[in-house]
Amino acid sequence: MSTQELLININAEDKKVAQLVEQQIPNIEKLVDAIVTKMKLGGRLFYIGAGTSGRIGVLDASECPPTFGVPHDWIIGIIAGGDTAIRKAVENAEDDIDQAWKDLSEFSISDLDVVIGIAASGNTPYVIGGLQKAKEHKIITGSISCNSQSKISKIADFPIELIMGPEFLTGSTRMKAGTSQKLALNMISTSVMIKLGRIRGNKMIDMQLSNKKLVKRGIKMIVEELNISTEKAAELLEVHKSVRAVLMAIKTE
Repeated sequence: MSTQELLININAEDKKVAQLVEQQIPNIEKLVDAIVTKMKLGGRLFYIGAGTSGRIGVLDASECPPTFGVPHDWIIGIIAGGDTAIRKAVENAEDDIDQAWKDLSEFSISDLDVVIGIAASGNTPYVIGGLQKAKEHKIITGSISCNSQSKISKIADFPIELIMGPEFLTGSTRMKAGTSQKLALNMISTSVMIKLGRIRGNKMIDMQLSNKKLVKRGIKMIVEELNISTEKAAELLEVHKSVRAVLMAIKTE
């Protein structure tokens, strides 16, 4: 194929992803509601996975603190092989059926928490073992796979199956399968955070103001919410250090 043909054909496959994810909304909804219930009681959300699936889980978890201003231990991504595996494949890490529970146990996991196992094949031993042990300890489990009737779907309380069909490159689950997992996790974590009150309207009022761009965004939010000047909004943000704190302070005056 020419370069253009390659891109057109990859894009044609990618176009299918969102529609196929849409079919799983009823199952995603059940999992979201279960997570919200547990997190309101003080529980946490864990993602476990290997390879691409593990990296996608770590990515989603790592983006929640800056986006929603939540502690780093509210949503935790664990990848087979540890953090080294985020950048470099760790040989045979996904084949250890006992390691995921060891990794989860380092966080003193309990039945207040929820564990989501992510595996495109749905048959990764690392994920299977983690979900099985979580079930034994009465911990709510979810799964995200890209095969029907996979092993993790049969274990999980709330299975989600994103059946993407053959990849443009046969077996390359970093493509449609990975994209579908990313979309599903975006939907899950964002919906959970919204239902836990971490936004106002559709604005990220709890975001961490970690750079000039985000400070400007915070000032704009305050201007829009309070109908005040940019200068006054900047002063308030400098004093209170977060958009939510500004809005709460003005509300109580």
